[in-house]
Amino acid sequence: MFIEFGLKDFIDIFLVALMLYYIYKIMRSSGSLNIFFGVLIFIVLWIVVSQILEMRLLGSIVDKLVSVGTLALIILFQDEIRRFFYSLGAQYKASRIFNLFKGSGSSQEQREVMPIVLACKNMGELREGALIVLERQIPLDDIVNTGDKIDSKINQLLIQSIFFKNSPLHDGAMVISNGRIKAARCTLPVSHNLNIPKELGLRHRAAMGISQETDALAVIVSEETGAISVADHGEFKLRLSAEELERLLADEIITPA
Repeated sequence: MFIEFGLKDFIDIFLVALMLYYIYKIMRSSGSLNIFFGVLIFIVLWIVVSQILEMRLLGSIVDKLVSVGTLALIILFQDEIRRFFYSLGAQYKASRIFNLFKGSGSSQEQREVMPIVLACKNMGELREGALIVLERQIPLDDIVNTGDKIDSKINQLLIQSIFFKNSPLHDGAMVISNGRIKAARCTLPVSHNLNIPKELGLRHRAAMGISQETDALAVIVSEETGAISVADHGEFKLRLSAEELERLLADEIITPA
């Protein structure tokens, strides 16, 4: 007997593999990789017991466990699931195409990006730590509410004064949204990812945490080394120059990918 294998079967297998790979990436970035493999092994066991061996009693028990387990996983990984469905409908990606037809990109970059870049460059040279979170599509209202609201235009000197070591607002994160500094001294979720290098401190872990739970981009200036880094979608871009930071912010904030 020959098993028929057509185009539809190939597409089916490809989509399942793509879904598993995407879930793997999300779980790896959130430090839940062992849970992913555990769930994968349980699913394989369920298929073998119910579909291949057709063991009715054990199959019915596993079916009940799958039903309860699915609900438990939804509750446990609600943030990851939210990010998964958000990325599927990432409508903001179309804005990159529309921005090609706009002539105001360079002026907008000068107005929004350059003050951030210059402030980070100066703070790095002075070894002043900073954590700046730039909102994209997912609102950061809950994060803003944890800090002190400012609602000011983006200004280089204002950014530097906020993160000055003796400033009462220098601890925590600054949130920038829609071309304005919304708040300072904000509290961010800290990532517990075990893959984060040990030499990176709490600012980097907080930046990683917000980049995992939302689509925000976080810029970090290390107080110890003065190095500028960025956390984006659960990954670090370390030791950036001012020019690299400028290009990254222009690409990801002015014309988001």
